[in-house]
Amino acid sequence: MLGLGPMGRALAGALLAADHPVTVWNRTPGRDADLLAHGARSAVSPAAAVADAPLVLLCVRDQTAARSVLDAAGQVLRGRTVVNATSLAPDDARANAADAEARGLRLLDAAILTPTATIGTPGATILVSGDPEAHAAHGATLRALGTVHHVGSDPGRAAAFDAALLDLFWTTVHGYVHALALARAEGIRGAELAPYAQGLPLLLPPLIEDFARRADDRHHPGDRSSVASAEAGLAHVAHTARSRGLDTSVLDAALALTRRAVTAGHGPEGVSSLVELLAG
Repeated sequence: MLGLGPMGRALAGALLAADHPVTVWNRTPGRDADLLAHGARSAVSPAAAVADAPLVLLCVRDQTAARSVLDAAGQVLRGRTVVNATSLAPDDARANAADAEARGLRLLDAAILTPTATIGTPGATILVSGDPEAHAAHGATLRALGTVHHVGSDPGRAAAFDAALLDLFWTTVHGYVHALALARAEGIRGAELAPYAQGLPLLLPPLIEDFARRADDRHHPGDRSSVASAEAGLAHVAHTARSRGLDTSVLDAALALTRRAVTAGHGPEGVSSLVELLAG
C-alpha cells in the first residue's frame, strides 16, 4: 500500500482485516502506527514496499504525486499489477496505463465512490477499469475492500465515472450552501430550512432514472417540465439572490445555458434536453 492518507490507511486496514499480508509506505513517516500494530510491515521506499508484492495499491494526493511514486518504485514494478486509487482525470489514467505497459507492469485505475468509513464493507463502492485479466487475477483480494465493479477495459473509464459523479455531488452541495445563504439573507435560519430541504432528495431517484433514459434515447419530451419553465424558475431565484447581494455566478451560468436553449427553440422540450446542448 503506497500512500497512507485517510483513504490509504482505510484500504490497508481492510486488507489486514481480511488476513492479507500488507506492506505500507508513505512519503511522510509516522502514519502507519495503527497498521503496524495490526500486522502490517513498514517499508523505507516505494521500491522496497513493492518488492514482494504481486499487487500494489496506490492512493496519493494527485496525478503528479502518483507518477512520482511510480517512478520511485522503478523497475521493481515490472511484472506486477498496480491499482491506482488516486483521483485522476480520465486522460491521465489512460496515459498512466500506456506508460505502465511500456514499463512491463499492468495498471488498473480505481475510483472509490464512498467514504473511508465504508471501506472493507459491502457498502463501499469501488469502480475499476483497465486490463480485465489483471482485474480477474486479483478480484478476490480487491473484494476485501468493498463492492468492486469492473466497468470496462478503457483505463480512463473509472475516472470518467468518478468525474461525472463528483460533478453531480459538488454542484448539489454548492446548491445547498447557496440556498442556506439565500435563506439567511431573508431571515430564515438553516435549521428552519433543513426539514423542507430534506424532501428534495426524495425527488431525485426517479428523476435520475428518467433523465438517464432520455439522455441515452436522445428524446426529451416536455410533458412534466420544460426548459422554458426552468428558465423562469432560475431567473426568479437569481433575481432574488442578486437583490440580497449574493454571488450568483453559478446560477447565472445555469440561466445563460437555459436561455440559450430557449433561443435555439428547445423551450417546449424537457429539461433533460440541456444535455444535448452541453454535450454538443
